Amino acid sequence: MVDAVAAGASRTSNVNAQSVKDSSAEASAMLSSDFETFLRMMTAQVQNQDPLNPVDSSDYATQLATFSSVEQQVLTNDLLRGMASALTGNVLQQASSWIGMEALARAPVVYDGATPVTIRPDYAEGADAAQLVVRDAEGEIVQSFDIADTPKEVVWTGVGEDGTPLPAGVYKLEVNSYEGETLLEGITPQAFTRITEIRSEGEQILVRLADGTEVPSGLVSGLRQPRA
Repeated sequence: MVDAVAAGASRTSNVNAQSVKDSSAEASAMLSSDFETFLRMMTAQVQNQDPLNPVDSSDYATQLATFSSVEQQVLTNDLLRGMASALTGNVLQQASSWIGMEALARAPVVYDGATPVTIRPDYAEGADAAQLVVRDAEGEIVQSFDIADTPKEVVWTGVGEDGTPLPAGVYKLEVNSYEGETLLEGITPQAFTRITEIRSEGEQILVRLADGTEVPSGLVSGLRQPRA
């Protein structure tokens, strides 16, 4: 009988461990119900134990400590969920002030047909030359030119070789690094793009850019007021 009761208590503990993974309301309700069951089982265990071989008091203490640990874990999880929700709300509220500003991120750029686009290129280690490649929304190369002396900031004017501005639209830029004639790496450079929306997805804050790209707020490495 004692073994059966102990086995039942073990199953109760397993149920409580699983309940931690459920929603806080369901977990709390299940915990309350299981605690009453746990107490009834312990009472039955005391009433039906062998008087000549009683259960050691340390066993009771272990069972109570195990259940108490699960109870504390449920309460801790509830607290952490509440804190995470509050922090996400605060961050979202603060990040909403970014709307209308320009974010520095690795994403396609929006060219309005007149305003030059400033980029912050990265170069592969060992590179002695670089080239900026510009593709349109369909992925076709519309322009490419060498970047002399691998500067930290490059301005793409949006003007073709014949001096005519390219059509307004979304363009993808790529910086190719070379060592001699060998291509080492091609990477999307950081560029400033206007922010149109801030939203949360779970515990993550996403920044929507003017080209439609969404990037996590943590990948925005700079902000500035729109240039007139």
